[in-house]
Amino acid sequence: MNSTLAPILPGSTIGMVGGGQLGRMFAIAAAKLGYRVGVFCGSSDEPAADVATFTVCGPLEDHSAIEIFADRCDVITLEFENIPAETIAACGRHAPTFPDASVLATAQDRLLEKSTLRDAGLPVTPFMPVANAEQACEAAKEFGWPIIVKTQRSGYDGKGQHRLSSADEAEAVDWQGGGDWIAEAMIHFEREVSVVVARRADGKSTTFPVFENDHRNHILDLTTLPANITPETENRAREIAIEATRCLDVVGLLCVEMFIQNIDGEQKIYINEVAPRPHNSGHVTIEACHTSQFEQHVRAICGLPLGNTDLIAPAAGMINLLGDLWGENGAPPNWQAALAVDGVSLHLYGKHAARPGRKMGHMSAVGDSLDDVTERLHRARNALRQ
Repeated sequence: MNSTLAPILPGSTIGMVGGGQLGRMFAIAAAKLGYRVGVFCGSSDEPAADVATFTVCGPLEDHSAIEIFADRCDVITLEFENIPAETIAACGRHAPTFPDASVLATAQDRLLEKSTLRDAGLPVTPFMPVANAEQACEAAKEFGWPIIVKTQRSGYDGKGQHRLSSADEAEAVDWQGGGDWIAEAMIHFEREVSVVVARRADGKSTTFPVFENDHRNHILDLTTLPANITPETENRAREIAIEATRCLDVVGLLCVEMFIQNIDGEQKIYINEVAPRPHNSGHVTIEACHTSQFEQHVRAICGLPLGNTDLIAPAAGMINLLGDLWGENGAPPNWQAALAVDGVSLHLYGKHAARPGRKMGHMSAVGDSLDDVTERLHRARNALRQ
């Protein structure tokens, strides 16, 4: 970790590898702080390209395109962890790049990621590598059925993973088609939460409040905060997330997804997965907190003072908008009806094609109670179908 870097001040150029919605919202936050943002992505019609100062298009493995992009940047970051680590290493030869390639290599391999966190003494879900149905059954003997099997590399929003309840189900998995696999114990959790940590190159860090997450079909549906956990669990979750960020040596943002298990009235925490980037659950911070996760990302990689992460209202929430809300032939939802709901903010990502399960945008709201916030968010999303 390089703690001697001078701050990279407004007016400088930040490079973003990846052109999706995370890059788009990052670029908007950076522009507010006076930075120029260059995006390196596959095509000029990706969401971040609409708001970038400049865009360099090409395959992420194209080293000539990487050089053209990186030579124009004062600091470089990324929006998703499945970028080739070699690409980030190449960027790092031109400008400070956060997180660096070693962080990416760890985050891209679930077995390496889990092993690193476990070896640091952090509470990860029990796991072991598996390669076939027989080994999955051995894992089930140790963990008990059901188990979760995941591809060691790639996969998100439920892709590349299976919940197995028997040897017959294990036999039905295409073990050869997914590469290497990892088996995890099924945690019977009370709730799912996440913590977003921002960390600078000098090691200074801060967290956002703990987000509580509800999923539908393995895709995040609703995030609310504050999470319905005890103050002790809140503090412990934030401590665990900071320690995970430190042991992985992340500069920028790290989201730590966790399960909260209730055992005889005591809340126990398990790390599920981590992501070294802004996170879907953190979108709520745009309206909910004094500093959004995207502005905090800018501050962290540029060595600026980290912002205030406190809530600006007692309760807040964010609800995802998937492509399922669009009608036949891509007919748009009823935006006017949704925006008639008081206090609901709409964020659309500029994606041109709506598909079932594709994240097209989100809505968020703040208020005096979670009941009020969630009622308004659901009412606004339901209005989109009117």
